[in-house]
Amino acid sequence: MPSIDLTMRQKALLRALVDLHDESEDTIRSEEIAEQIDRNPGTIRNQMQSLRDLQLVEGIPGPKGGYKPTATAYETLEIQQIDDPKSVPLQREGEDIEGVIVEGVDLSSIHHPDLCRAEVRIQGAIDGFHEDDAVAVGPTPLSKLKIEGSVDGKDDTNNILIIQVDGMVAPAEEPTH
Repeated sequence: MPSIDLTMRQKALLRALVDLHDESEDTIRSEEIAEQIDRNPGTIRNQMQSLRDLQLVEGIPGPKGGYKPTATAYETLEIQQIDDPKSVPLQREGEDIEGVIVEGVDLSSIHHPDLCRAEVRIQGAIDGFHEDDAVAVGPTPLSKLKIEGSVDGKDDTNNILIIQVDGMVAPAEEPTH
């Protein structure tokens, strides 16, 4: 399937729809999306038409109607749909964060310990995170990696937290001879 180029506004709207839908597993009304991304519900309805034309959104009519993301929406946002995802804990200021799913962790500048950063992709709202918040991610299911650090920045459109890494711990196995 060819890639779909979305504006930042369309991407933010689609991401909000996906996050809200994943949380409730129900149709999402334009008012809910508008509240999530701080826009007017009428504007959301207008923009939904173009997303429907791109087959990213399904419109459900009626009193219990609203919008649902299509499989193409998940592909476009590069979100993997997993039936039973393994939970990766996420903490902010020592408190567990509920309602978010850690999709992945990308390490950058790992060769330079003073500049080590991690990009943590999340499903769910990241608006509660602020610069310099202490965060901990993990342990991850397979490698049991745990990353600790502080928020250095955010990419709200792609739901990415940029973490200044202060420490990483993973169980190390003894080398075999």
